[in-house]
This record gives sequence, C-alpha cells and structure tokens, in this order.
Amino acid sequence: MFKYALRLAGRDTFREMRRLLAVLAAAQVAIAPVPAYAANAAWVPGPAVAGIFDVDGPRSDGSLIVAGSAALYLMDAAGKLAPFARGPGGYHEDKGAEAYLANSPGFTVSAAGCSFTRDETFVLRLHVPIGVNRVSASGDESGSFANVPGVTTLNGIAFDTTGAFDHRLLVSGPASGKTVIFAIDCNGVVTVITRSAPRLEGGLAVAPPGFGSFGGSLIATDELGGNVYAITPKGAVSVVAKPKLPIGGDIGVESVAFVPAGFTARGGTVFYADRFTKGSPHPGTDRLLRLPSAQIAAAGVHDGDLLVATEGGATMVAVRCGPLCTTIPVVAKATKAHGEGHLAFIVNQPSPSPRPGHQPAQITTVMGPIAIGIGALVLVAVVAAAVILWRRRRRPA
Repeated sequence: MFKYALRLAGRDTFREMRRLLAVLAAAQVAIAPVPAYAANAAWVPGPAVAGIFDVDGPRSDGSLIVAGSAALYLMDAAGKLAPFARGPGGYHEDKGAEAYLANSPGFTVSAAGCSFTRDETFVLRLHVPIGVNRVSASGDESGSFANVPGVTTLNGIAFDTTGAFDHRLLVSGPASGKTVIFAIDCNGVVTVITRSAPRLEGGLAVAPPGFGSFGGSLIATDELGGNVYAITPKGAVSVVAKPKLPIGGDIGVESVAFVPAGFTARGGTVFYADRFTKGSPHPGTDRLLRLPSAQIAAAGVHDGDLLVATEGGATMVAVRCGPLCTTIPVVAKATKAHGEGHLAFIVNQPSPSPRPGHQPAQITTVMGPIAIGIGALVLVAVVAAAVILWRRRRRPA
C-alpha cells in the first residue's frame, strides 16, 4: 500500500506522510494499555489445624492432603477439613516433628517396571530407622516404604512430575555439612543422586521443561544463605536465583512450587502451612494460609513461574526463567506467619462446554489491539496520501 501511495503522491507527498505516520505512531503508543503490577498480595487465614506444617496435592478428587502434629487431614476446595488415616492402621507417628509429605501423582518408573499408586501419601520418617512411610490412598494402611541411610535426618520430599528423574520420589537430608539427594523408585529402591549438594531444607519441586536451562532439575532452597538451587538428575548444582528476601534460620526461603497450567486463567488458590512456633519473632497461627490466583496474576505472575516463599513472615516472590531469570515481587509485606513445607494449588475446573446448538459470543482472535492499531495507521496513511494528491492536482498550473 505504501508503494502504491508513493507512486500516486510523489516524494514530497511521501515525506509529508512519514511525518503524519510518526505523529500517529506516537499517539498509538501513548494510548496503548501498559500493565501495572504491584507486590500487594496478602495471605488470607484459612482453616485451623493443630501443629500444621505441610500441605500437598491435589489428589484425584481435588482435595489436598494436610499434615498436622502426628495427624493427617483431607481438605476439599471449599476449605472443609476431614480427619484422614486415623484408624488402627493409619498414620500415628512423629508427633511435633516436621515430617514433610508428598502426594503421589501415580506415575510409572520405567527403569523399575512399576508405578506409584495414585493418591498414596509418602511421609518422612524422622525417627530411627530414618526413611519414608507410605499411607494408602484410602488411609487405612500405613507403614515403612523405604529406609534412607547415611543422613542425620530428612528435610525435603517431592515427586518428580517431569520424568527427568524417571518419576521417582526425591528426598533430601543433611550429612557432614552437605545435603544428600536421594531418588526412590516405586519398589522402594533408594539411589543417591548426589552427596555434595549445599545445605537445603523445606518444600522441594521439579522444574517443568520450559523453565529456562533448569527444566527437569530439582529446585530447593537454602534459608541461611538465601539461594534457590537447581540439582540435575546427574547431581550437578547451580544457583537459579537469590531473591531479595530475608535470610537466616527459621526466616529465609523455605518453600518453592511451580504455578500449574490454567491457574491464572481459570482461577484457583495457593496454600501454605502457617505453623505455630512459640517464642519465634514469627510465631504463626496453626492455620492453612491461602492466596487467590487473582492476586498472584495481578502481580504479573504467569503459569509455569516458580513461587518462592520465606519461612519467617511468608513473604513471596516469583522467578521466571528463559535465557535469563527475573524475579517478580508477589507478597512484599511480612507478617507473623511461620511458613513450613510445600506450596500447594487448587485450580478451578474449566467452564462446561457450550450446549449443542448454542452459539457463543464471537471473539476476535486474529486481530489483537496491536494488529488493529497497525491496520488503522496504514488505512489513515493511504487516505492521507490520496487527499494530498487530490489537493495537489487541484492547484492551478
């Protein structure tokens, strides 16, 4: 169109067009919407759980598994709690300990030729012999799943949801000033990934493939130094980020989790255990904190971003990794909360499909605001060229 206009109007006319286009382009930029993000999200107190220290899931029915002092609960999407695994064969161990847990997604471990059962719960066993207990999906059976040797305790657990670790259960524990990372298959066979990871503790997560160069790595935190680390299936360790968050024992970065697909679009809630800790500057409330997806999206967080929360005050940032990693503040104001364990999500179910014969409202998907703006500029430019040409031709010789 521009070449056609140039042939019609000549060079002088084209110079006038360029000046007009510059003015129009500046106006287009000035009126284009610019997103404004603010780190003003705030946790909302949820249901009370005595001695709460962890939450994970969701299970196949949409509920979360919640850990209190020597007790497990199921919580539905409405926030209603129900005791779980309380019968004679249920879970009754490690009262008062931070025996973090992981809900089984039911994946197959190819090398072992077996699968984890969907909705089984795996809980750290912090008394001798140190290891992992398994609680059946129905909650009527609990017992030892695997012993984990060579560590003084265990302080992290998560399932590999990507397959980079062959969908095994990953567990961390301290030894000789370092952290040992173990992978446990569905037969209970324990393999060491590395014995030389830096000090780590808290909620763990495996990065999805789109998380920059760290996709498929185990992501863990060091509350004392403030680093967020990535550990590959071969045991190599690198720093993902060091967010501008408080550092120190019972204060620094504690929990990580990746925002699941559909969370910011369909809506939902992220949950974090707020454990009562007597004598702490952040004493906690023994409640399950919640944060609506709308507040997370308003902070500029996308699906696939990494959420990183602190233990003291439950402040939180998001980390987004492509060629480089950037940090996005989410919860900036520290409270008296004492965060522990994992961050867990409930994602709203998608809207039902339209009824047969029902015609949904038409939505323009091809021409977005920018494309429409460019089209308008082109149309105005051509019209301007034609008007200028018409005026030139009407001038007396």
